[in-house]
Amino acid sequence: MDLIDLEDDTIDAEVMDSLAVTMEDFRYAMSKSNPSALRETVVEVPTVTWNDVGGLDEVKRELQELVQYPVEHPEKFLQFGMTPSKGVLFYGPPGCGKTLLAKAIANECQANFISIKGPELLTMWFGESEANVRDVFDKARQAAPCVLFFDELDSIAKSRGGNVGDGGGAADRVINQVLTEMDGMNSKKNVFIIGATNRPDIIDPAILRPGRLDQLIYIPLPDEKSRVSILKANLRKSPIAQDIDLEFLAKKTEGFSGADLTEICQR
Repeated sequence: MDLIDLEDDTIDAEVMDSLAVTMEDFRYAMSKSNPSALRETVVEVPTVTWNDVGGLDEVKRELQELVQYPVEHPEKFLQFGMTPSKGVLFYGPPGCGKTLLAKAIANECQANFISIKGPELLTMWFGESEANVRDVFDKARQAAPCVLFFDELDSIAKSRGGNVGDGGGAADRVINQVLTEMDGMNSKKNVFIIGATNRPDIIDPAILRPGRLDQLIYIPLPDEKSRVSILKANLRKSPIAQDIDLEFLAKKTEGFSGADLTEICQR
């Protein structure tokens, strides 16, 4: 019952003394609140282009075949009774351009882009992590055509059954929810899923089965030619002196990742 008259400027002391926050108040508030990780989920069309991605020419060609053609021409695949791949897994050393590639292919397709870091979906509350997974996939369906990018996929897709001390199998429930959402992704929805990990060895094998992230693409450390391309891409809008020798710099930076080279150019 209403204890407070909102039209009155004062509240009786007896009424104030009788007020208390109840569990029902918490249930109501939680039903009206979204997890902060999902409130911050942004649907965008990235501005990153292939020109921003130095090197990796073979990977770019592969992505055009796997992602761009199915997203831009889904009717062609349906016409010939073909089912395009629903997703790919990027794996390789950190800092080699996995996120940049995902943004670039979304831009090339003029598709919406949703980027989620795996740990952002995990919470301490029972059932909330699975709900977060459902909400992200729902957003992707509503934003189709859409590229849904899971960074640090290994944080939510570790092999099941090996999580010692996991409270009530929470990690297993999360990956089961991810698998359910992938399987429920109708081909007509035009959503492509990209996962990225530095540890493909701990990814649950079920994630990599046909119809899920069934294409694996290795993103290596850049070779010398790619390092030149990365340096050029990073410096293309910067005035540089004539004595700058990018080929020499590329030779001296063996073992550097794309992120390392970008950091050098920005210092």
